[in-house]
Amino acid sequence: MSSPIRYEFNEARGAISDAHWNELIKPLEEARQEVFADVELFNSGGDIPEEKQPLDAGFIEFPRRLLDEYEKDSSGSLLGRIMESGQMLRDELDRLLVLGIGGSYMGMRALFEGLCDPYHNEQPRELRGDIPRLYFEGNNVDNDATQSLLGLLKTQCKDATDFAQRWGIVVISKSGGTLETALAFRLFRESLEEYYGSDSREATRYVVPVTGETGKLRDFSNERGYPTAFPIPDGIGGRFSIFTAVGLLPAATMGIDIVQLLEGAAEMTERFQSASSGNNPVMDYTAVCHLLEKYSGLKTRILSTWGKALEASGLWYDQLLAESLGKQEKGAFPLTVVNTRDLHSRGQQHQEGVRDKLITNVFIDKPNDDVLAIPQFEENRNQDQLNKFAGKTMPEVLRAAFDGTNKAYADVNRPTADLSFPELSANTLGQFFQMMMLATVLEGRLIGINPYGQPGVEAYKNNMNAILSGEM
Repeated sequence: MSSPIRYEFNEARGAISDAHWNELIKPLEEARQEVFADVELFNSGGDIPEEKQPLDAGFIEFPRRLLDEYEKDSSGSLLGRIMESGQMLRDELDRLLVLGIGGSYMGMRALFEGLCDPYHNEQPRELRGDIPRLYFEGNNVDNDATQSLLGLLKTQCKDATDFAQRWGIVVISKSGGTLETALAFRLFRESLEEYYGSDSREATRYVVPVTGETGKLRDFSNERGYPTAFPIPDGIGGRFSIFTAVGLLPAATMGIDIVQLLEGAAEMTERFQSASSGNNPVMDYTAVCHLLEKYSGLKTRILSTWGKALEASGLWYDQLLAESLGKQEKGAFPLTVVNTRDLHSRGQQHQEGVRDKLITNVFIDKPNDDVLAIPQFEENRNQDQLNKFAGKTMPEVLRAAFDGTNKAYADVNRPTADLSFPELSANTLGQFFQMMMLATVLEGRLIGINPYGQPGVEAYKNNMNAILSGEM
């Protein structure tokens, strides 16, 4: 097993009584058993009881299943074909558009921001590791942003025979009926077909749909004759789909080690299933969050990321928690912050505001090898008074801010916990994503809420479509 991420919760545990902690042991274990019983029920193919519908438990075993298939048949397996398609897109394109909304793009955005250079798109291809530039659209109905990206492609991509001006699309939608993505796909597909020629080989080769086995996008893909398309399996909902082709195909295109990503996820599942409390991040995180919400009123869960690379991972988690548990007038409120940036905006409220917040710090232990240090200046140029810190590295400054902030919260009895990454890698991100998905499902079963499905989201979609159709 690779270096595991660690969940350290002594500070938060101090705000929980022993009686409440001990009372939770049995129901938490029963909820864990229910999570894996759901997997067996899902795999059985039998009738799903009404109270369990929908049952989208397929994500739990999916990483290990993909890895096992790949080990048996590397080229013929689904994972092998995803890697082959990603290699083709990487080798033949210099720009890739990912069209999707919600779970259809937020996981890949998290991977991109976590594992690629922050200024990836600004660099020449040789400094990008021969990896395409990446753009996200279809995640909003924003005329100006869409128009701007269309304009960028039209002004910078004028010669389709020039490799540096070749671009393509990965469009992600399980049903194909989500208006934001469908509208963006129509607009960018029109532009792509105009660029390459609607009957050209490139017009179909450079569009790769990721969609359900049935639905509007699948029907269109079949009719249009796209040579490559990947499935979103039944039983895996959008916000749980990062380890399907939804996340894996664009990740493979971006040169991310998707085998290590899946290994990290599979390792976390095995740890959740077998490890005891105290060494089980899924169980421990769920227990701390649940008890502090129930008995201390900490209904706001702040994922406090230290450094910018994990902000998008926090936003991915915001959707996961909000859509999964925000039902029946229940569910904690998720909020992602980035420090030290947001210590200068939200920090005052966290320190002295309403006592309704549990702060989980996410910290990367090992920085990049190339670190910056505070330089020594001549005394007549030391107006900023930083010479006293000369030689301290930026990671050391960040760590001091982290420790100082935690102490400030502890001094006024503000509960915190720490989720530590030994390093930021595909494997540790795989562990993180699976941990948070499992913890969300576990908490749902613990409090009697079905964590799958998002019926509330359908209300705005139905109203929007009715208004556009003149029915409202």
